[in-house]
Amino acid sequence: MKTEAGRPLPLGATIHERGIQFAVFSRNATAVSLLLFDKPEDGIPVEELVFDPVNDRSGDIWHIFVPDLKPGALYLYRVDGPYNPERGHRFNRNKMLLDPYAKALAGNFHWKLNHAVGWDLSSPQRDLSFNTEFDPSGIPKCIVIGDEFDWQGDRPLNYPLRKSVIYETHVRSLSQDESSGVSHPGSYLGVVEKIPYLKQLGITSLELLPTMEFDEFEFERMNPMTGKPLQNYWGYGTIAFFAPKGSYSSGPGLGEQVTEFKTMIRELHKAGIEVIMDVVFNHTGEGNELGPTYSFRGFDNSIYYILDENRRYYRNYSGCGNTLNCNHPLVRTMIIDSLHYWVLEMHVDGFRFDLGSILGRDQRGNLMENPPMLETIAEDPVLRHTKIIAEAWDAAGAYQVGWFPGGRWAEWNDRFRDDVRRFWRGDDIGVGCLATRITGSADLYLRDGRKPFHSINFVTSHDGFTLNDLVSYTQKHNEINGEENRDGSDNNLSSNYGFEGEVAAGTPIDEIRKRQVKNFMATLLLSLGTPMFLGGDEFRRTQKGNNNAYCQNSRISWFDWKLAEENREIRDFFSRLVRFRLSHPVLLRPEFFTGKDERFNAMPDVSWFDEKGQAPDWEKQKKLLALCIDGHEASMEADRDSKDLFMMFNAGPDDRVFLVAPPRKGLSWYRLIDTGMASPEDFMEEETSPLLHPQNHYYVTRQSFVLLMAK
Repeated sequence: MKTEAGRPLPLGATIHERGIQFAVFSRNATAVSLLLFDKPEDGIPVEELVFDPVNDRSGDIWHIFVPDLKPGALYLYRVDGPYNPERGHRFNRNKMLLDPYAKALAGNFHWKLNHAVGWDLSSPQRDLSFNTEFDPSGIPKCIVIGDEFDWQGDRPLNYPLRKSVIYETHVRSLSQDESSGVSHPGSYLGVVEKIPYLKQLGITSLELLPTMEFDEFEFERMNPMTGKPLQNYWGYGTIAFFAPKGSYSSGPGLGEQVTEFKTMIRELHKAGIEVIMDVVFNHTGEGNELGPTYSFRGFDNSIYYILDENRRYYRNYSGCGNTLNCNHPLVRTMIIDSLHYWVLEMHVDGFRFDLGSILGRDQRGNLMENPPMLETIAEDPVLRHTKIIAEAWDAAGAYQVGWFPGGRWAEWNDRFRDDVRRFWRGDDIGVGCLATRITGSADLYLRDGRKPFHSINFVTSHDGFTLNDLVSYTQKHNEINGEENRDGSDNNLSSNYGFEGEVAAGTPIDEIRKRQVKNFMATLLLSLGTPMFLGGDEFRRTQKGNNNAYCQNSRISWFDWKLAEENREIRDFFSRLVRFRLSHPVLLRPEFFTGKDERFNAMPDVSWFDEKGQAPDWEKQKKLLALCIDGHEASMEADRDSKDLFMMFNAGPDDRVFLVAPPRKGLSWYRLIDTGMASPEDFMEEETSPLLHPQNHYYVTRQSFVLLMAK
């Protein structure tokens, strides 16, 4: 085939009227070839186009233009250069490499790799491409993809954080089980089919576990109970930062995953639901020095990764074998280009950055005071209204909750999770920690000028127990993960309330668990900050005590939609909480409480009480707490009505009488929520909520939450 020199930018494969432009980075390569294929299953290219190192190279960018080549073309690269692991170089011309900027990979397939233990699989002596131990047809192919799509006028929604309720889930989990009743199970279109349900819940934002391409069949372990292979189900092992996961497409068409992903985004936006992507820029799926070479290692290992003093080995701040060199200028550019692509071309609304602290490490692995990567993301003009949420720690001991650098970042607040869990478990601790968490965690975010909504509050997430399991298991039960129950956290702050595991509905233990589920829901949805809820918790989804289901592509992870009907009471309680939160500005306030009467209306914005109506002794007061929130100020700022609220928390083992502060002059208290009551009395409609009688005290049953409203 005839070729032309082309241009160095943009990187990746770009469609032009006359053909396709290819450009790829490699600083230390001595030769680069473009390999073209007829079919995804082909192992041998039909064409190998060799780049001229003089005419087809500009600086560190190798580029070539192929006239008459059409969209849908399949390609890989071959790159030659020094093989010297002690200096960080792992070039091997026998390997076929994925384009780091590929927008789609071909097919739903097993990535056939030889994971021979004890061998350095990047060495020429142990080649993976053309030998008798490896089937080259298993190598995925990059697809030349255009950006054409009928968006029908769609744009990212970009809701303000303080007006958001985040629902975290997995594309496959949501609809894979036959009980989902969808036509396209486990796919992007399966998510589309579940939009009416999500809309009914009232959530504003769908946060999806990793949807960038990864090798789900990378593990060699088996489920010891069934003998079936375990998978990388969650997807924390990205190998193509611009490509949506192919196996989440409902059909086999080349590039269909791109169209279906866009369709999912467009239809969610039509329903008023934005999409947040969980992104994994801290490491790649290539693993350590024994891992496979897919892409980055073969293009320029010493640039893309943080290497050890002995550069044959990798710094492993991710716990997954390698660490991406995020603050190298080239890698920074790739990450920003990826984020731009998902926002501009795929219309996503935000990103949650897995192990975000790694993005703040320098090229030697040290945490930086002002990391260029984090500041660039925070200040990037294209991303200005895009949500950026950090998991503010990593696997090497960095913990930056409350002081994550870079400006406007929001953070997963695990302090909220742990303090709320301890309180409702009835731990013998002061209530000051609960008071701090439910009012926005000012101890963490006020000091650097951030706001309550920068705290992403959660009680459960994909990583850990589900909410049902949090109140059903005292210990983790991860035996089916094939790691002899060593994996997953041992610090769950959970309780089984008398029996480990499932119990019959309607039993005393089940009633306590149901009440605690409602307590956690109410605490999360009525606190200042941005609430994030684990999908399925609203109908008591269980993982049978597995708190680390990362490898379970099974009913352990899939939603059992029969539970949605069996636990409709809990589901309705949750959806009513969501709507109540979003309709009351006092719960969406952008500033922290001061405890003062800032508007001279004779009522502080928040007042605290013990059960006797006195100011609490923060150190001695335990398990019991009450507060009154002034809704008048919020109503003035939002230009819509917001009522005064009085909340009572009783995490103790006994029923208690709480004295209730007098309402504002001319108003009376009405009971809205009481988790100690059976449905439908547990959550009353505002219009029909009963008048509190008498007005000055209320009987709060053990392990219950009560919300009063002034009208």
